[in-house]
Parts: sequence; C-alpha cells; structure tokens
Amino acid sequence: MRTPRHCAVSLALLAVSLLAPAFICSNVSVAQESGAAPKDFVPSADKPNEKPQRVYLGRQVAQPMSHLGAPWLIRSDRDQEENTSESFKQLRLKPGMVLCDLGCGNGYWTLPMAKEVGAAGAVYAVDIQSEMLQKLDQRASRLDLKNIKPVLGQIDNPKLPADKIDLLLMVDVYHEFSHPQSMLWGIRRSLSKDGVVALLEYREEDPSVPIKLLHKMSKQQILKEYHANGFKLVREYNELPWQHLMFFARSDSGLAEIQAVPTADVLKRLGRPRQGR
Repeated sequence: MRTPRHCAVSLALLAVSLLAPAFICSNVSVAQESGAAPKDFVPSADKPNEKPQRVYLGRQVAQPMSHLGAPWLIRSDRDQEENTSESFKQLRLKPGMVLCDLGCGNGYWTLPMAKEVGAAGAVYAVDIQSEMLQKLDQRASRLDLKNIKPVLGQIDNPKLPADKIDLLLMVDVYHEFSHPQSMLWGIRRSLSKDGVVALLEYREEDPSVPIKLLHKMSKQQILKEYHANGFKLVREYNELPWQHLMFFARSDSGLAEIQAVPTADVLKRLGRPRQGR
C-alpha cells in the first residue's frame, strides 16, 4: 500500500507508478472543509457512504503502489535514513498487546511487532494486496512467528474486529487512502477503550526530506483530518529525521488530550528550514 518516495527512484519503482489505479474525483462538502472537531463524535450504525476521494479536506490523495515495489520497504538503509528503531521504541509495546499494522506490506514493522508482544499477543497485518500478504507470510514463516493474523482489507474497510486493538500503526500509508473517512471510521471502531493510533507521515513542512511532496503531510493537515473524524491527539514524538510521529485516541477515550508542538518549533530545534502549511 505504501509508495516509494525517495528521490533516487529505481526503474522498477517507476513501473509501479504506471500500475497504480486511478481515483475517481469527488468534491468535498463545506462542512468537511471546515475541519471542525466533533468532541462528542459518535459513529453511525453503518459505515459512512463515501465515494473515493481525489481531494480530502484540501489535501490531494496520493496513489498506492503495487506489490512490485515491496523490496524498497525492507531496504538496508531504511533505519539509517528514518531512524525506524527509535520510532519502534516510541510505540512502547508490551507482551500480550493486540496490535495492527495497517498497510503492512511485506512486514518490515509487523515482524518485530509480533516478536515484541510474544505468544500472548497478536498482530493483525492488513493489506489490500494478497501478494503483499504472501510475502509477509513467507518472511514470518522463516522466523516461526505464529501470532500474526493476515487480513486482506478493502480500500474502504480495514476489516478489523471491534474494540480489540491496543495500538494500530500506520507508516506512510494514511495519505494514500482513497476512502479516508470510511477507513478512519473502521479504525476508530477497532480500538480498545484506551487504544491508540500511531501515525507516521513524512513532514511536508521540511524541504530537506527527500520525498515527493504528494507523499508528505503537514502536522496541521493531520490534526484537521483526525479531529474531524472523532480522534484526539494524546502523544507525539518530534525527534525523527524525516517524519511526524503522532498518537491519536478516540475522542471518548479516557486518555488526556494534548496540544501539538508547532512544527516550526520542531524544525528550529532540528536546524531545518520550513515550508508548506
């Protein structure tokens, strides 16, 4: 589900972009554009009737990639570039937790998550491409991991059980959802009482991040979209070289809401210039 975004794109990844499906253009209502945060958000009995989005709350939706680009996800220098080991540490996983890697691909994050929660825990590994799940299964089998639950999701439905997930991870994938409202509804429904979403997205505000602009998100835009869909920010980590790491809970969760640190302050501390929203 994730799209390679590094400037040095291989010929194989260029071919991937040609295989990506086109999206149907859909207008966004004035109410949606306001981005108002419904503090008493209660999901309807049925999933939102949503058309595929080309633009959502002012943001152009990116296209997902084919499974042919999977090798980029497990490239040898990924930790060096993105400090993924620090991101993983910030997830604060414990044995017995029930997790979800949404947009799991070939399992770069799924496998260490499964090891961390142990046999008493579980990891729902969701992807919309069966080929990705097959690649994940092959890698998991070599490590003899039995606590991974592969799920073939849909573009508008993560196909997760209700009130079950303690932590749901999305790494550089949310911005590609063609049905963001429906997906967020399903995600919100899947969380346990104090479950959280851990969202990693490349910083749009930072021009030094070598990723195509369409595959970045600003903190302001992330907050706009998550507040509009019944989530509140409960934690964040601002020390990664390329990405925002933000943690969201349901608006009715008992976890305390926090105010986000302005990205301008983050970039100043990191010694970076700023652009975008």
